[in-house]
Amino acid sequence: MTEQAVKYSALGRRKESVARVNLIPGKGDIVVNSLPHEKYFIRETDRIIIKQPLQLTNNLTKYDVIANLTGGGLAGQAGALRLGISRALALADNSLRDILRKNGYLTRDPRAKERKKYGQKGARKRFQWTKR
Repeated sequence: MTEQAVKYSALGRRKESVARVNLIPGKGDIVVNSLPHEKYFIRETDRIIIKQPLQLTNNLTKYDVIANLTGGGLAGQAGALRLGISRALALADNSLRDILRKNGYLTRDPRAKERKKYGQKGARKRFQWTKR
């Protein structure tokens, strides 16, 4: 009988982005859409954002992260991935929940793009008004 590897799955969302995250005991590899995270996330700030929950809980070399990202831009995807990793870590070890919650990593950022209104150019911008 083979031993089944434990897998923790979680979902993270930010703006229009959705991250499906699988956390597997391993050596610290982060794979995003079948690419290493260094190749997928070009900006260093995005790479720092996705590693924050792992660094805070000292699990950087304890788990492998396999993520599937869809929608939005790279910054939104990085935020969604951070939330997904945080939720998966909370599932893996319930004692980490308070630390992650205190640092705001388990809170979904509710900010999203405001819809365009009718009779206007955008969400807030109006068409130019002319007196004559």
